[in-house]
Amino acid sequence: MASTGGSVFARARSGSSKLQTQYDADGNEIEFDVREDEEQNVKLGQIIDLLLAAGYFRARIKGLSPFDKVVGGMTWCITTCSIDIDIDLLFQENSTIGQKIELTEKIVGVLPKMRCPHRIEPHQIQGLDFIHIYPVVQWLVKKAIETREEMGDYIRSFSVSQFSKNHKTPEDVAFDANKDKAASTVAGVKDVYKPQRRYKRQDVDKLRDEETRVHSTLLEYGRRYGISKSDHAEQDTGKSSKKAAAAAAGVAGKQAEPSEEELQEQEEKRIQMLMSGMSAMGLQEGKLTASAVGSIVGMQSAEIQQIASEYAEKQAEIEQIEKTERVGGAQQHKRVTGALTKQIQQQNSRLEEVMTKHAELHKVYLETQEKLKQAQSRSEKIDTEMEKLGATETDENQSVLQRLRSLVAMNENLKKQEQDFKAHCKEEMTRLKGQIEELRAQTSEDDSGDKERASLIDKQYTADKEKLHKIRLLLARKTREIAVLQRKIDEVPSRAEMSQYQRRFVELYHQISSTHKETKQFYTLYNTLDDTKLYLNKEVNLLNSIHDSFGQAMASPGAKEQFLKQFEQIVDGVKTNKAKVEKRKQEEKMKRDRLNDDYLDLIEKQRLYFKTVKDFKEECRRNEVLLSKQRK
Repeated sequence: MASTGGSVFARARSGSSKLQTQYDADGNEIEFDVREDEEQNVKLGQIIDLLLAAGYFRARIKGLSPFDKVVGGMTWCITTCSIDIDIDLLFQENSTIGQKIELTEKIVGVLPKMRCPHRIEPHQIQGLDFIHIYPVVQWLVKKAIETREEMGDYIRSFSVSQFSKNHKTPEDVAFDANKDKAASTVAGVKDVYKPQRRYKRQDVDKLRDEETRVHSTLLEYGRRYGISKSDHAEQDTGKSSKKAAAAAAGVAGKQAEPSEEELQEQEEKRIQMLMSGMSAMGLQEGKLTASAVGSIVGMQSAEIQQIASEYAEKQAEIEQIEKTERVGGAQQHKRVTGALTKQIQQQNSRLEEVMTKHAELHKVYLETQEKLKQAQSRSEKIDTEMEKLGATETDENQSVLQRLRSLVAMNENLKKQEQDFKAHCKEEMTRLKGQIEELRAQTSEDDSGDKERASLIDKQYTADKEKLHKIRLLLARKTREIAVLQRKIDEVPSRAEMSQYQRRFVELYHQISSTHKETKQFYTLYNTLDDTKLYLNKEVNLLNSIHDSFGQAMASPGAKEQFLKQFEQIVDGVKTNKAKVEKRKQEEKMKRDRLNDDYLDLIEKQRLYFKTVKDFKEECRRNEVLLSKQRK
């Protein structure tokens, strides 16, 4: 549990604090300050909402700890998913540290077997790191809801099938009533509209061509067709082959092609030939006469001629369109090719210009990005230093930091004055040197006057130099003072460090308290078992002594009477001890009931306190809203 503080303490400054009350192993109240993370509290609320939406309503109980709510919800979700795993997930409220660690390790071991996409460690669950627990709980809730829906559909279908075995709905009764009638109606409709054979061919074995057999079969059922598509395809193929042969041989002109009338006559002859070998089906048996075949052909000839004429017209229109397209197609292709070539050249030139411009802009962009990265890194360093400086500021060292700021400002001012003074000295020295050279150049008559001026200049230079030395000494002394103050500030621990120390001590106290409680329970159990053993040994010794003295006591009436008196005394002593133990038991029970009543009263006071705090916050919010409205 000690390794879970890293992610929590990183946000320690953004949390709030409150007093919590717990009990040690002896039942004494202990109050301590605990840091709370607002983000962790938000994630805890979201986890509880998810568990309530999934159906785990124990998360509403306010008396449960966050660990019991979250881990109990995760165990419930895993159990609901009905995963085939060889692990016993037994959740108990108010478990010991060992039981909590064992349960969290089992949960972490089950998640990969359930193919959970998120990974979590046991110490994160024990340390209540809700930010990392939230995605796992979200996935488990989704998996539990999906499993419950699947099981609901399966149970619903199974219940419907079981119901249908012995019972029927009104819709099923109506369907069974209309089933026979509907089946007979459908069968009748199929019989009415099924194909009826009108003719029967006598010489089936003579038809070896597949296409002829197909047309003969269609004629047997009263279906008549003209030239089939396969015939057209064969004719077109024959035409193309003939044209290719003529072109290869250098033959000019076209091959002779049959006309539409000839094709129509050939089709009629083929139909008459097929019909001649058929006999009518129905009441009259035998072969068809020549007059019957002639009448059938005569009845269909008008329709055949009409279809043939329409086909000839469509064929002529198609040939005319092909000729027109064949004439102007080449010129149109050349014009389109030239235009496309010109457009391609224009686009290529534009592409080169754009690529050149893009290269220049990309170069400028890279330079700008490099400058931006440098500025961002410099800004990040400044922000980091400012954050560090702000983190070290507290109420205790605020005055020291204020003084430090004033000293730093003074230091910067002195540095600036020193630089200005140096520049002024250089300028003055340059000016004086120039004047010296001018004076030397003008005249050398008055040497004594020059010496006086030189001595004045030397004195002024010496004074200025001493002044500069004093300023440097003052700057060094101020710098030492600043360094001393900086070391003192560094020695004072920050608020984040103090909160980490406090959290570590609280966790250590919890561990020691739980271990002490377990040890005390073990001592209590040992004392109870030892008392039980003592009473059992006394009982065994008493029974052995009764058994040993029973034979001697029964030998004479006096010994028998004395044995009975001793036995009655022993029974009275046992009853006295039993009454004392019962009285002690009742006292302990009354003490336990009294402590339980006190505990319930404290819980009620805590709930009332939380409710009062909530109402107070709501009233404060309303007061702020009213004040803002009044200011407006």
